[in-house]
Amino acid sequence: MFGKVKKVLGIEGVKLQLIIPDKVNKNAGLLQGIVKLTALSDNNVVEEIEIIMIEKYTRGRKENQLIDEYPMGKSIMRQRLNISRNDVLEIPFELNFQYAQSEMDKIADRGIISKALVGLAKKLKGVKSEFYVKAEAKIKGTTLNPFDKVTVNLF
Repeated sequence: MFGKVKKVLGIEGVKLQLIIPDKVNKNAGLLQGIVKLTALSDNNVVEEIEIIMIEKYTRGRKENQLIDEYPMGKSIMRQRLNISRNDVLEIPFELNFQYAQSEMDKIADRGIISKALVGLAKKLKGVKSEFYVKAEAKIKGTTLNPFDKVTVNLF
């Protein structure tokens, strides 16, 4: 009975790992990587894999802090894959994304003095952007799908 509960919840089913480069060129608009699936039990069917790149934009401090998340790109791989115990699948992917530069960043690109002033203004206001890629695999018959989230440095 405990085995059936683990199967429905997705515990010890399939493990997902994202393998992507540490640094990505923001002007290229393309991220290449690998989704690594490892089966921990028998008879798993992967129905689709969703990969999304997100910008987490934070501003303000403490109780006045605001956080927004903006999707930059999304890819869905809809192919049925059968994977059994101890199988490892490495699926290469390409994700097109759109980097949106803020007005402050555009001003900072004008020169070294404006870059320093914009940097100071951002620091005073607590403005910061973080970028990450999240992948989730939909497994047939499970409630909790395996996922992975990896931070990306854009240059």
